[in-house]
Amino acid sequence: MKNKIFLYLFVFAALIVLYQFISAGNFEKAVNTNIGNLKKEVAELKDSLQQSQLKILDIQYFSLENNDDALAYYDHLNLKEPSRYIEDKLLETNEKKGSNPLVPYEGMESDFKINKIKILNHKWIVADFSDGKYWGDLVIKYELKDDLGVDFTLMDHLLYARSN
Repeated sequence: MKNKIFLYLFVFAALIVLYQFISAGNFEKAVNTNIGNLKKEVAELKDSLQQSQLKILDIQYFSLENNDDALAYYDHLNLKEPSRYIEDKLLETNEKKGSNPLVPYEGMESDFKINKIKILNHKWIVADFSDGKYWGDLVIKYELKDDLGVDFTLMDHLLYARSN
């Protein structure tokens, strides 16, 4: 009887070892498949990131911050961030009562105010304006003077037609 118990224990232990061996093999296959999929995903994400960085560089091409020739015009003024200073001065025109004086339209829902600003170089700005319902774009010529005053001149404008 004692021999049969040892035989049954041995067979039971052998079955457990066999189960563990097969289970570990399946687990290894699953992990390797997972690793392969993750490597593909990482490669795709790296490619996507590189494309995004190239797109950002392309977008930043027309920007005062990345135009050393245009920034050279402001070296004597000792401004750390000329773009920020000019944007702030342009946004100050929003503080006047009523629509912004640079916007040649009367607000229909409320007053037209400048929202987004893109400083292209040392002379031109593209800006977006809106009254909350209607919107448009402006092309503005500006001049930053030695006394840090800024003169803005509207060059062209566009009000988008609403489509229902």
